[in-house]
Amino acid sequence: MPKIRELQKKAISGKGVSYGEAKWLLGRNDDETLEVIAAANEIRKHFKGKKVKLCSIVNAKSGRCPEDCGYCAQSSYHKAKIDIYPLMSADEMHEKAKKAKEEGAAYSSIVTSGKGINSQKEMDEICLALKKIGSIDINRCASLGILNKDQLKKLKAAGLKKFHHNLETSKSYFGKICTTHKYEDRIATIKAAKEAGLSVCSGGIFGLGESPEQRVELAFMIKELDPDSIPINFFNPIKGTRLEKNRLLEPLEALRIIAMFRFVMPEKDIVICGGREVTLRSLQPLMFSAGANMTMLGNYLTTAGNKPEDDLKMINDLGLKVSR
Repeated sequence: MPKIRELQKKAISGKGVSYGEAKWLLGRNDDETLEVIAAANEIRKHFKGKKVKLCSIVNAKSGRCPEDCGYCAQSSYHKAKIDIYPLMSADEMHEKAKKAKEEGAAYSSIVTSGKGINSQKEMDEICLALKKIGSIDINRCASLGILNKDQLKKLKAAGLKKFHHNLETSKSYFGKICTTHKYEDRIATIKAAKEAGLSVCSGGIFGLGESPEQRVELAFMIKELDPDSIPINFFNPIKGTRLEKNRLLEPLEALRIIAMFRFVMPEKDIVICGGREVTLRSLQPLMFSAGANMTMLGNYLTTAGNKPEDDLKMINDLGLKVSR
């Protein structure tokens, strides 16, 4: 379609498409999706070449979260059957990061449940872990909830390079997903991380019941915040959570979301994370053709991922190269 090619050229110029153009792209039907994907692939190749970055997470503290996010198995409002444990020791986090490096990850992120860091003891242990992980040739990241600039500066001083904090969904839909904190709290945390001198990773989850227009709304809020990388997650219903009956997105629908983000933010790292296995199914390799240049290795917080060796084989089979 001529318009898709015109928008491809616009994105390659570095401008990114407009709000209305993003809505139009997202609204293409299944028969047109491969054309959208092909155009997104050209944008990815222009800015990212053949390189694929890999990240991994350490679920360093699990369960008993006081927030009521409807999708989350770790919320104390839910009855999902998950492992529950307090913060790991710095040595345990170091060992997990070491394993991630051995599996091929270039980034290792310490992730904790809860609204934020609960005590000075937790802060000290996380800072110690970051210092220990500094002995490994891997980028040090963290996802630790809602924090202020002073806390983020302490983490940076301990060696943190990138802070992850998702918006999760659009502002207009957020109240349907979470009521125990405000959307503005998330935005403030992202801004504080940037002010502290950290690289920022911020994205969302798709398939929570949001409308297509709200997906575009989220994309442009993220664009305004200007993070370095954008994680895209697809909702994977977990028994015992409030949203357990939500349907999975269709694979082509999910691929259009990835492509739309590449058109909107052509120069950014787009990371495909949780839910890709169950949502994309046999079309999983097409996430790179749709515009992604980064993905997560191994398991997620409470759900299983692909085996790292299978993901590495998929990347190699596509003629792409893992960036180390």
